[in-house]
Amino acid sequence: MKRILFLLITLVILSCTDAPKNYATISGKITNQNSDSLVIRKQAYSKTIQVADDGSFKDTLKVEPGVYTLYDGREATSLFLRNGFDVQVTLDTKMFDETVKYTGMGSENSNFLAEKTLLEEELFDLDELIVMDSVSREEEFQTIEKQLQDFHEAATEVDTMVINYSMKRIDGTMQAYKRYLDADLALKRELPEGAVSPTFDNYENFDGGTTSLGDLQGKFVYLDIWATWCGPCIAEIPALKKLEKEYHDKNISFVSISIDDAKRHGGSAEKAHESWKKMVGEEELGGIQLFAPDGWQSDFIKAYQIYGIPRFILVDPEGKIVSASAPRPSSERLLTLFESKGI
Repeated sequence: MKRILFLLITLVILSCTDAPKNYATISGKITNQNSDSLVIRKQAYSKTIQVADDGSFKDTLKVEPGVYTLYDGREATSLFLRNGFDVQVTLDTKMFDETVKYTGMGSENSNFLAEKTLLEEELFDLDELIVMDSVSREEEFQTIEKQLQDFHEAATEVDTMVINYSMKRIDGTMQAYKRYLDADLALKRELPEGAVSPTFDNYENFDGGTTSLGDLQGKFVYLDIWATWCGPCIAEIPALKKLEKEYHDKNISFVSISIDDAKRHGGSAEKAHESWKKMVGEEELGGIQLFAPDGWQSDFIKAYQIYGIPRFILVDPEGKIVSASAPRPSSERLLTLFESKGI
């Protein structure tokens, strides 16, 4: 009788142990962390997770199954969560998308989403798409769509909820890139090469005083429009630093204009300005570092029809437009452009 009772108690304990958890666990470590917290969010859901000084974090979340965003204060990545999952995350913010990795129960779903992000970055090569004629571009988009569909079909171990979520977004992504390329063509018609460039006056200079575009006439000016919260902007910093070093004795000035404003900094213009000063100092950013006084609403930004960043502009020594949408620092096309202008 005692043996039977013992077995029954053991079974009860085991059944309790094996019961599915009504929460998900997330933990991990961030290298070169951008803030002291992370935010997990999805529509009406949001939870802030504290990050220790060494970059480690751990928390539990009661969630509805679905794709969530993990935001570190500057950049974001997607992950799939459902109660019962135990997911570990590691990433280095210096190479955010390239280093994010998930392990643990349910990690295959989030790794799929991370791999899809990298695949899209590879397939939607703006340097190639932007120089194609309309027929070639449409053919390329059809090829890209087929490759993305094949990628999803090959992911047989990924939750169907994730596959369906991701598949539904392919068309939206395609249309977003098409709109960008159409806008680039329209921009070049409205702000063509040889037209007098819009100007800015008395923007705060990190090194002290103020700088106007007119102060820089006599040299080519390569303008980088960016913000501290912009992941793609930050990703271009190493290439921009390399350019500045290689062209330091050439007839060109490198100018970075921050459009950080209150909207992205908790409604505080002061915090926006502090974030700019802090990043320029900590990252030892070179060239001429300026701060646009009204962020997105600054006259120069509106004149150049800047609705997304990073944006790069090349102006000639006479203050005329060379390119209102110049190649980014990491692009080989930029070196070709420089060479064609004798820089």
